Amino acid sequence: MARTVNEGFEEFLKRLTPTQAERDAGSSHRASIKAALEAKLTIMAYFETGSFSHGTGLRGFSDIDVLVSIGNSRPETSYTAIAWVKEAMEKRFPLTTVQIRRPAVVIKFAGGYETWEVIPGFLTNRGVNQLVYDIPGASDNPSWIDSAPNEHLSYVNDCNLKPHKGDAKALSRLIKAWKYYCDVPVSSFYLEMRCAQHVATQATYIHVWDVCQVLEKLDSTQLAAMNDPKGATGWIYACSSTAKATDALSKVHTAAVRARKALNACNNSDPVTAFTYLDLLFGGQFPSR
Repeated sequence: MARTVNEGFEEFLKRLTPTQAERDAGSSHRASIKAALEAKLTIMAYFETGSFSHGTGLRGFSDIDVLVSIGNSRPETSYTAIAWVKEAMEKRFPLTTVQIRRPAVVIKFAGGYETWEVIPGFLTNRGVNQLVYDIPGASDNPSWIDSAPNEHLSYVNDCNLKPHKGDAKALSRLIKAWKYYCDVPVSSFYLEMRCAQHVATQATYIHVWDVCQVLEKLDSTQLAAMNDPKGATGWIYACSSTAKATDALSKVHTAAVRARKALNACNNSDPVTAFTYLDLLFGGQFPSR
């Protein structure tokens, strides 16, 4: 049991970090998925993106995200590219659940214990010394959107060194834990970029302070779209639909209020109240005092 608020956060972060078994499971199908894609398509590149590769994955929640750069001509609609990937996965894994969850094709191995999300991408000539891909949009439409996963990974890693190594990724894990434990329909990528951007501007970092500051900013800005800090793509949006945005805004306001009450209690040397509000903030998952 944690005695101080900071000890509570450190214990919480240990619980949020994926286990070695989860990491090992993630490597078991890497080659077979790639081989299945190569049997149907011309594959130019195949690499992991997202939380696991960024070092911000959450135990029990983070899937393994892969972007596959396809050398075939890009079809007019993204539906076609997603169908190509889905067909390749179904042929290779006929007894495994394969479904579409835009912008990816999801493969659920072992009943979902090991879940892969394969995103089709087509390298563009946009960007200066940057690899920018066309990938399917998250919402249910045939459009394409920009993605620059290598640029965004380097941004998170750079921010993670400022001001103290590890802070950006720790904050990202904490804010993602709020998202998952409270079922908030907001983009994990958006939250990760917001957390990295926040930490890079801070001279110091303290879990309870910075969690509160990020949530209050998300609330005050109404989850406003974020301009890509690397300048590789366009705007980064928090939600994929108006309905999800309405739900997310309500939950982020509640979270900001709870985080502020926890911070105030901490400043007033009242750890009992602080732990109470932190437990509410994180959906009953914060460590006991």
